[in-house]
Amino acid sequence: MDYQPKLPGATFRRGAQRARADGARPVTGAQYANLVATYVARRFAPRSLKVYREVRIGKTIIGKNRCIDIFCVADDSQKAFAIECKYQDSQGTVDEKIPYALDDLIALPMAGCIAYAGQGFSDGVRHMLAASRHAAYCLPAEGQTETTADTRELDHTLAVHFGWWDVLIERKKPV
Repeated sequence: MDYQPKLPGATFRRGAQRARADGARPVTGAQYANLVATYVARRFAPRSLKVYREVRIGKTIIGKNRCIDIFCVADDSQKAFAIECKYQDSQGTVDEKIPYALDDLIALPMAGCIAYAGQGFSDGVRHMLAASRHAAYCLPAEGQTETTADTRELDHTLAVHFGWWDVLIERKKPV
């Protein structure tokens, strides 16, 4: 049975799982970051968006060297956007890490967001992420290049930052 979860990340839609070429979901943070980076690069390549993995940018809020999971630069405007990736498929210490990750992202000296997916987030953390303008649910299928319900939040976040208003409007006609 396919259905839209009430809250992003609450439950995976079975159709999205079947759409994966290899049938497997990401299992590590690095695999999830690679999946998101590949999706963003393919989805927005026609807009001259360059996507890089693991770029060092300044310091964290506790003084450590910061390494951004995904760094996006639009060639035409030279605007940049950072994406930190959080994938959690089982209960663990992630509940303590997310508030820190959000605070650290807000302190970043540039625009960015947390892309997240997985079933291991507690309801409270899932609500925190869903309510934050600094977080976007994203779980693309392997090889995906078009927007779906599982990528729309990140697509819209990037569109607003880079001024790609057609991504928001989609196929609507002006009044």
